[in-house]
Amino acid sequence: MPKTKVAITLDQASLGRVDELVRRSLFASRSQAIQEAVDEKLARLDRRRLARECAKLDPTYEKALAEEGLSQDIPEWPEY
Repeated sequence: MPKTKVAITLDQASLGRVDELVRRSLFASRSQAIQEAVDEKLARLDRRRLARECAKLDPTYEKALAEEGLSQDIPEWPEY
């Protein structure tokens, strides 16, 4: 995927920690460290959004919906 250069501002302590990770070869560069941090944060936000949406579901209703018609389809499950 193509990349776009952006400028960011970090406090000195955060930048020092990023530089330490690069120095210890955990990341090849500051850019890589920051890219991975942003990707992880975005993924976490997506998971939290999914969890919030799932919390809105009514488990009793969802179970009834999932089991709807199971007893009427066939007398027993076919063997595969």
